[in-house]
Amino acid sequence: MKVQKLMKHWQEEFGAELTDQKYSLPLSVGDAARIEALSEMFPSMTKEQLLRDVISAALDDLASGFPYVAGEKVIAKDEDGFPMYEDVGLTPKFLRLSRKHLQELSEGHH
Repeated sequence: MKVQKLMKHWQEEFGAELTDQKYSLPLSVGDAARIEALSEMFPSMTKEQLLRDVISAALDDLASGFPYVAGEKVIAKDEDGFPMYEDVGLTPKFLRLSRKHLQELSEGHH
């Protein structure tokens, strides 16, 4: 989720299913100041909601930023008939592990 979508999300105030898993971490003074600024700018949002959405946006950016690494296996052909090779970089591993943990967390949530 890019920042513009994040701002729209905050204005619309819809959310996703939450896990029971809690994460506690200290923030740098600069990051804490930015969270405080966002809290003042969006007073209807709790700091927890802001942090949750900021983390979600950062993870989306991270996942879309992994470099493509072409493997040897052809998985399709493009519109010009050229081979398209499977991605053997970090993206498929991240997606596979994310699905695994999503399933585990979803099963533990119910």
